[in-house]
Amino acid sequence: MELDDNNHSVFLMYYHLVLVVKYRRKVITPSVSDYAKDMFLRISTTYNITLIEWNVERDHIHILFKAQPNTELSKFINAYKSASSRLIKKNFPEVKRKLWKEMFWSRSFCLMTTGGAPIEVIKKYIENQGEVR
Repeated sequence: MELDDNNHSVFLMYYHLVLVVKYRRKVITPSVSDYAKDMFLRISTTYNITLIEWNVERDHIHILFKAQPNTELSKFINAYKSASSRLIKKNFPEVKRKLWKEMFWSRSFCLMTTGGAPIEVIKKYIENQGEVR
């Protein structure tokens, strides 16, 4: 097991994030997923977050990522949800037609630490979640 470090600490912090589309609408296509993933990668650098695994179903996304102890996770998640919601609806008119209000993501989210489970088990779990159809 290889630990991460910064100037003052050594750590290993993995998180599993699940974001659900508002009203569970099945609007995530491969192109929407790619766009959302690219936004995640761009925003995550500001928050010292590293994407490990990404997988989607038509109505939700599973994300495995690493963070640092000083990462403000709720601020990052809110920034990501806000920016991606606005830009996905702007750039994908078919999504806007199915989600008539301004929100793309459900208000809530699921964020779990990976606890004692080996990271490969969690990675395999996310890999084996549904595919965009």
